[in-house]
Amino acid sequence: MTDMPRRGEVFRYESFAADAERGLLTCQYSLDGRSFAERVSLAPGPRWHLPAAQAAARLVFLLAGVSYYKTAAPPVIDLGGTPLTAREQDFLRDFYLQGLGEYAYRNSLDLSDVRIEASASSQIETPAAARADGSPPRALVPFGGGIDSIVTVEAVRKRADVALFVVSRPGDRFAAIERPAAVTGLPVIRAEREIDEQLLRSAELGFRNGHVPVTGIISAIAVLAAVLDGRDTVVMSNEWSASVPTLVHDGRPVNHQYSKSASFEAAFRQVLAADPAGLPGYFSALRDRTELWVGEEFAGLAQYHGSFRSCNRAFHIDSKRRMEHWCGQCDKCCFIDLILAPFMSADALRAVFAADGGGREPLADPALAPKFRTLLGAGTKPFECVGEVNECRAAVLLAARRADRADCALLQDLAAEVAGRPDAPTAAEIAAMSRPVGESFVPAGYAFEGS
Repeated sequence: MTDMPRRGEVFRYESFAADAERGLLTCQYSLDGRSFAERVSLAPGPRWHLPAAQAAARLVFLLAGVSYYKTAAPPVIDLGGTPLTAREQDFLRDFYLQGLGEYAYRNSLDLSDVRIEASASSQIETPAAARADGSPPRALVPFGGGIDSIVTVEAVRKRADVALFVVSRPGDRFAAIERPAAVTGLPVIRAEREIDEQLLRSAELGFRNGHVPVTGIISAIAVLAAVLDGRDTVVMSNEWSASVPTLVHDGRPVNHQYSKSASFEAAFRQVLAADPAGLPGYFSALRDRTELWVGEEFAGLAQYHGSFRSCNRAFHIDSKRRMEHWCGQCDKCCFIDLILAPFMSADALRAVFAADGGGREPLADPALAPKFRTLLGAGTKPFECVGEVNECRAAVLLAARRADRADCALLQDLAAEVAGRPDAPTAAEIAAMSRPVGESFVPAGYAFEGS
């Protein structure tokens, strides 16, 4: 067994600088003497000089550091010359501990000893002023091309002036994002995130590696992009099940989707609202919605059925290894097939997975039974952005009742297994999944019809 790299001693936040003429934010960090730099490019212009832009750039600096901290996970995080309010310090520590929960689990680390050293900020927290000019809301929607962000866009565009927000590596584009983005017909605000090339050589350099709360980093970049484009709100597409832990280890929840969770959303909203610079609002339009509800909504958006692709292999960092069609094999493909099967015809879903030279629909492949059973609660939930177990069980039961699925042997077997469980979802529980679940931060002006 290969020994794991030792933990480092101190991770330091060095500095950040915004270049308005180039539209470039540069963040500098170090870990035990090794330096790292991250660069984020957005549209240049005078709005970079706004206090809100400087405040948003500082938040990007704070959250992006987690990508470099993970290389050695030292017990001390030194903020250097960047003071923090008490609220920010609590938020940042939680971002590291919970956001790196999966990373710590997979690396057999206990990060509870992490200590953040920072001077106290003299900033006076000031609640954001309410919009008073009567102008229509201007929303920025981070867009990943999946069913969640598509459903959000189609709802929000009825209520606000909307632009999409897309983050990529310099000069790179993901077809799985670009194709459905083109279908929306909406403007796209772009950011290019250039991580330090040392991270791409983690094995060679002896770094630890693992999942980081990237949605949190993208959220901060989106807030900066919203300021630069004169938009007042960032609207996310994180649904109810994102708050459900992937597993519980040693009594602690480990959530692959922590930075999509309600607890992250609430804490980040508080940090934004307290900043005296007047930062944009932030909320998830789908917070109180199940994936089952999202699947049904998406099924009615036929204009996207030929362009969306929520397959892990469509987003490989190495473009040469990136698939141009659904793989039909990964956990994400299996989940998307399952959650849409109750609401789209069998022929339509088969066509989705076969598009652009793709293969079979996952439900048509008996060899994938173990993956589907994992989604249904047999074993540990995948470390992926997939729905909660009861949502998946409900989807199986609903899909198996469709006349055009009567000959789908795998689906019928799975449905029989679920129905035979003492904890199978009841008809009332399944119906409840089509209604709001829990609380959300969605403002009245953005609420879905019937909410």
